[in-house]
Parts: sequence; C-alpha cells; structure tokens
Amino acid sequence: MKRPVFAANWKMNVGPGEARTFVKKFLSRYKRHSDRTVVLIPPAISLTTLVQSLLRRRDILVGAQNIHSEPKGAYTGELSAAMARDGGARVALIGHSERRHVFGESDSATAKKCRLALENGLTPILCVGELLEQREARRTGETVLRQLRAGLAGVRPNQVSKILLAYEPVWAIGTGRTATPADASHVHQLLRAELAAFSGSARVAKSVPILYGGSVTEVNAEALLDADDVDGLLVGGASLDPVRWSAIVST
Repeated sequence: MKRPVFAANWKMNVGPGEARTFVKKFLSRYKRHSDRTVVLIPPAISLTTLVQSLLRRRDILVGAQNIHSEPKGAYTGELSAAMARDGGARVALIGHSERRHVFGESDSATAKKCRLALENGLTPILCVGELLEQREARRTGETVLRQLRAGLAGVRPNQVSKILLAYEPVWAIGTGRTATPADASHVHQLLRAELAAFSGSARVAKSVPILYGGSVTEVNAEALLDADDVDGLLVGGASLDPVRWSAIVST
C-alpha cells in the first residue's frame, strides 16, 4: 500500500443508508490522490453497500472490522475471512483493542485470523497496544512485542510484507489522550525491529506500514505523521464525520 495509509474504523456506527450518504459527502471533498492509501472499515452490515458506493473510486479500499478464527462453521453472527473477501473487503482489522479487551480475543486467535486473512486475499491490519496500567508499569514494549509475536505465529517470514500493523495505546482510544509523536515513534521503532528479526530483512520490515491509532483528529494528524516510523493513521471517532475525515486524509 502507498503511504501514508489512512484507515477509518467506524466501529458500531454507520448503517447502509448512512454509508451511502457519507460516501457522497466525502467524495465531494476528497479527490483522487496517487500518493496515499485510504481505507474505510464499516460494520459488517454496511460492507457491501460501501463497496458498491465506491465502484468508481477503486483508490479507496474497504475493510472488515473483524473475521472469525475458523474458516466456516456453526458460529452464528460471525464473519469468515472468505465471506469478507467475497463481499468486497480488501483488508481486515485483527486484534483491535476492543476485540481483545471487550470480547476477550486471545493472542492465539489473532494468529489464526492473520493466517486466514492472508489465505483469503485479505491484508491483515494487526493491532497492538498497552493498557494504562501496563504503560505506567513501563511494560509497553513487553506488551506490544508479545502481541506482535503472537500475531506473527500465523504468518510465514516471507509473508511479512503483506501485512500492516497498527499501534493503538488502549489508554488513548476514545479518551482524548494521545501518545506524543515521540511516544508513537519509539514504539513503532520497536515493532519495526521485531519485524526485521522475524523476517530476517530490514528492507522487508521497512516495507510494512505501521499506523498509529488513538484519539487521532484533524488537529494532531500532521504532527503524528511527521514522526519517524509512523506510516499512517487508524482513526475512530473523527472518521465518522466526512468533513473531518476528508481533512485528515488530505494531511
């Protein structure tokens, strides 16, 4: 993907009708850019609507907020990687903090999901991040590297270049508190070094976009993107407004 990468996670917001309205307003403000990647990640019910609304704008990708850790079966209410790809998704969020801390998703589940995403032609965006108590105990590095290694257990070294990472400190999500650009840069460098060790190649590690997520707005987007090793942004609340989102992706 071209950098910077801007990914909008709409969470449990924006139904199909709202998605159509959003696209019209957003496209009236955001013209094609050849030097960046934009991804919209709606709730599952709006995925195909969004894909259809963007048929003339192939420069904007659509993603799934979650996939199941099994390829198919009796899992009522779940979405498989194959179904997401068939519906038009090109990427899939994996290990988002809310999946981990609200729904109890395990590190081993992220490994299975990364593997299934790659097998089904989806680009996984593997999310890692520490809780406030882990940050205060100076365990940020330990926590994010454990989560990264767990997710990579489902990935072969020669597949590393096909994934994205997102560092989202849990204490900054939806709180208005944001990691400083220096904080984000430091953690991204740790993640990049681990990718190099896993893949055996600093060049491959450098090719993997690492996004920052956590109370990103149009006000702080530029400063975060200017930080070393920050290759893009994963945006929640501010991405629900097409005017604010267009300002962020035009940074």
